[in-house]
Amino acid sequence: MVQLPVPKHINEETIINAISPIKDVDAFHPVNVGKIMVGNFDFVPCTPAGVMELIKESGIDVAGKECVVVGRSNIVGKPQAMLLLHQNGTVTICHSKTKNLKEKTKQADILVAAVGIPNFITGDMIKEGAVVIDVGINRIADKKLVGDVEFESAEKVASAITPVPGGVGPMTIAMLMKNTIKAAVIQHK
Repeated sequence: MVQLPVPKHINEETIINAISPIKDVDAFHPVNVGKIMVGNFDFVPCTPAGVMELIKESGIDVAGKECVVVGRSNIVGKPQAMLLLHQNGTVTICHSKTKNLKEKTKQADILVAAVGIPNFITGDMIKEGAVVIDVGINRIADKKLVGDVEFESAEKVASAITPVPGGVGPMTIAMLMKNTIKAAVIQHK
């Protein structure tokens, strides 16, 4: 497991490439990233895997839905988009610099916020009845934890929304444990 970001004096790419792909429970190694792209993977990054598990367990069918992922990181945004695409969602990837972001987010049946900016997505940016999944975890001035979604305004329009803390975070930890067990089984085959 690698804790990102690494200190500035350490080359992140060197560390990730040094991990054996069959022990890469974070799914950061380029081999595992490539496998996610083609849909033939052993490991999935834990946060996107947790989001997909939440969607599945909530009985939400991704197929045919407009899915918008706000965030383009290699750890969450990009793999999240691929996992939604593999479930036949129509996926748009946006980020903090996207022009007309509100126009794009208002189209989403499923909106995943993973931009890393506190309260970035507000209720007026969300389609009535959308499913909103807040991946963000940000500590604001009073040391309160908030997500990337401004919860109070968003919950008024969303049909379902994850809280911060207590939503995606515990699922990320659960998926890390799942990947760890899978790696142990693969090692003993």
